[in-house]
Amino acid sequence: MNLQFVRLLTLELVCISILAVQPAAGQPDAGQPGDDTQAKQVIIFGRHSVRTPVLPNSSLNAFSVLPFPVFPNVPGGPPLGVSVITPSGAIDETILGGYFRAWLINEGLLTTDDSANVNVVYFRANDLPLITDTATAFWTGMLPGAPVNVNSYTAPANDPLFSPLAAGVSQIDYQKAIASVNGRLGNNAQALATAYAPELALTRSILFNYPVNQTPVPAAPKPDVTDLISNPITVTMGNTAQPVNLGSLANIIPAIDPFVMEYADGLAPADVGWGQLTPDGNNQINRLYDVVLDLEYRTPYLAQVQSSNLASHIVRSLVQAATGSPMPGALASPTTKIIALIAANTNITGLAGLLHLDWLLPGYEPDVSAPSGALVFELRQSQSTGEFIVRTSYVAQTMDQLRNQTALTLDAPPAIAPVFVPGCSIDNTTFDCPLERFVRVANQVIDPHSADSVN
Repeated sequence: MNLQFVRLLTLELVCISILAVQPAAGQPDAGQPGDDTQAKQVIIFGRHSVRTPVLPNSSLNAFSVLPFPVFPNVPGGPPLGVSVITPSGAIDETILGGYFRAWLINEGLLTTDDSANVNVVYFRANDLPLITDTATAFWTGMLPGAPVNVNSYTAPANDPLFSPLAAGVSQIDYQKAIASVNGRLGNNAQALATAYAPELALTRSILFNYPVNQTPVPAAPKPDVTDLISNPITVTMGNTAQPVNLGSLANIIPAIDPFVMEYADGLAPADVGWGQLTPDGNNQINRLYDVVLDLEYRTPYLAQVQSSNLASHIVRSLVQAATGSPMPGALASPTTKIIALIAANTNITGLAGLLHLDWLLPGYEPDVSAPSGALVFELRQSQSTGEFIVRTSYVAQTMDQLRNQTALTLDAPPAIAPVFVPGCSIDNTTFDCPLERFVRVANQVIDPHSADSVN
C-alpha cells in the first residue's frame, strides 16, 4: 500500500505539470484586478458549533464553589445533554452556511437551484451527534432547498479521516509520543505552571470565587471541591483519541471550556464565568486550552500519525478535481465542487500542525479553532495560463457574531484570514500556492505509513 501511495503522488505531480502548461479554453476572465483565477473546487474543513460542556454539571460543580449555569433549551423540550449543539449554536451554524452559500454562488460553484446543487456537493461529518447536527445546520444554511445528506460512519465504526488511530489506519508509538512532547518542554512539563502562572491564577480565582490579586491565595474552600491547579503537570501515555496525557493541565480543560461556550451561546453576563469574565479574561484563561491542543496535536510526530490520512485525502481530492479523473483516496467525484468536512478542533489543530499553518482573527488568540470556524482550501485556475493554485484561508464568526447571532453577507462577512503555506505560498495578498508545489509540500510531511488510499 505504501508503494502504491508513492506512485499515486508521483502520478499526481505528472498530471499537474501537464495541466499547468495548458491554457484554459472558453472561460471568461474573472474580472478581478490582479486575479484572473476562477474557483474550481472548495474544501471546507470546519469545527462543530457552540455546544454544552463536555461534562455534566454534577461533575463540573466539583471544580467550583458556585454551580455551573444550565444552558437553555428550546422551551418545553427535554434538558440539553452533555456535549451537544445548543439551539443558539445551530442557528449560528446555519447563518454561517448561508454566508458560504452566498459566497459560493458569487464564485460560480453553486446556483440558486438546490436540486442541482446537491449533485456537486459532498458533506461528511465525524460520527457524534454534536458533529452531525452541526453538519446538518450548516447544510440547512448552504442548501436550504434540498434534503440534508451528510455522510458519516455508524458507531462503533471509526471514521479513518478523523480518527485514524482508532480506525487502525495509523499506528502510534506512545513512548515516542511522550518523548516528542517532553522534547518541546525541555523534559520539564511542570515548567508550564510557571510559564502560564497568570492564566492558572485567574482560572483558580474564577473557580473559587475570589479576587485574582488576593494574597495570600486562599486554600480550597471545602473538602468536596477539587483544586485542579495544585496537581502536577506531567506527560504520560494516553489513548487513541488523546495520545498523550498532560496531567492536571489536561484536567483543567473541561472546567474552563464552558466559559467560551457560555459567552458564545448568549448566556447572561452573570452566567459567563459567574459574571467575573470579560472577553479578554476568557481569552486569557483559554490560553491553557490552546497550549494543550498545541502539544497534543501540533507536535510534529503527533500531527503526522493523527492527520496524515486526512491531509492525503484532501490533497487527492484537489488533484482529482484538477485532472478531472477519478483518483483512489479522493473524496466524492471529479465533478464535485464543494466538499464540507465537519469534525472537532483537535482535527483542525492537527491538520494545521502537519502543514505548519497559522492564522490570527480579531478577538481570538493565534491559531484558535473557533466554534464553527473552518480551514478553507480553494482550488482555482488561472484563466490566462491554465495553472491551478490552492488558496487557503481560515474563516470564523467572531465571538460577538456568535453571541449576537449576527447576520452574515458578502458585505458583512465573518472574520477571514488568508493562510500562508510554508514552502509553497507566493507573496501576494491571498498567499496563493501552485497546486503542484502544494502536493510536493504535503508529500514531504504526510507519513505514508499513516495514510491509505481508501475513502
